[in-house]
Amino acid sequence: MRRLIPGLIFAAFAFSLHAQQDFSQVQVKATRVAGTVYMLTGSGGNIGVSVGEDGIVLIDDQFAPLAPKIREALKGISGRPIKFVLNTHYHGDHTGGNEVFGREAPVIAHTNVRKRLHQGTSALGRQTPPASKGALPVVTFDSSLTVHINGEDVRAVHFPSGHTDGDSVIYFTQSNVVHMGDHFFNGLFPFVDLENGGSVSGMLANVRLVLATIPDDAKIIPGHGELGDKAALRRFAVMLEETTGVVQKALRGGQTLEQMKAAKILDPWATWGWSFISVDTWLETVHRELSAQ
Repeated sequence: MRRLIPGLIFAAFAFSLHAQQDFSQVQVKATRVAGTVYMLTGSGGNIGVSVGEDGIVLIDDQFAPLAPKIREALKGISGRPIKFVLNTHYHGDHTGGNEVFGREAPVIAHTNVRKRLHQGTSALGRQTPPASKGALPVVTFDSSLTVHINGEDVRAVHFPSGHTDGDSVIYFTQSNVVHMGDHFFNGLFPFVDLENGGSVSGMLANVRLVLATIPDDAKIIPGHGELGDKAALRRFAVMLEETTGVVQKALRGGQTLEQMKAAKILDPWATWGWSFISVDTWLETVHRELSAQ
């Protein structure tokens, strides 16, 4: 079942309209991570939660139709109100609940998240219209921002040109937990949004920087996949580096994309493939970026 993890098939992908999805069978479940922090899984990106006497901080909020189920899951871990919502990036499977939760708590995100939600986007041949006013972040930042709550420093740091151009990694400093957003697909090939500022090489550089700066015993919440740790994030970085290197070598050897596919040059990493990003899809992504360079 690992290939069909919660939130997949990439939530019928983040660019699909809510009306096209059936959320009735989705179960939102809470998992204790460490300290003040929990992780919620359902449909879409994994949600990070900080709870305590000051209230609740949500990191991402999946889709608006799941808001009642998210609330029920939150009630199981805290009766306090939601105080802040932080978005790791703009994709709809991480920001769809903004229009609901934004009525009761300010939504915070990097400047480019508000920009892309406000303007609408195009990715993978699909157009996403501008978000409603109520779904837009009302507090934005360019480099970093810290929310001091529940005895916790919840620190959002912008990492440019990774999954998109507006990604933030969230550090729960006292709890020793990191929410990577979609800079980390645990055990899976990632989606890199090349049309909206994303970059495979940028993602690798950002992941390496996180690895170099977090404690060895940190717990890591991925954007998609099971709760991870530093070893899992390191395996993800190695996959990014090795697959990029293989495609680069094939390009230098004069191989076309179709020849690379026929030669199955990424088959050693086949277990990383899943329903949305197959081996060939990942090859196409890496090839597209390297060819443009």
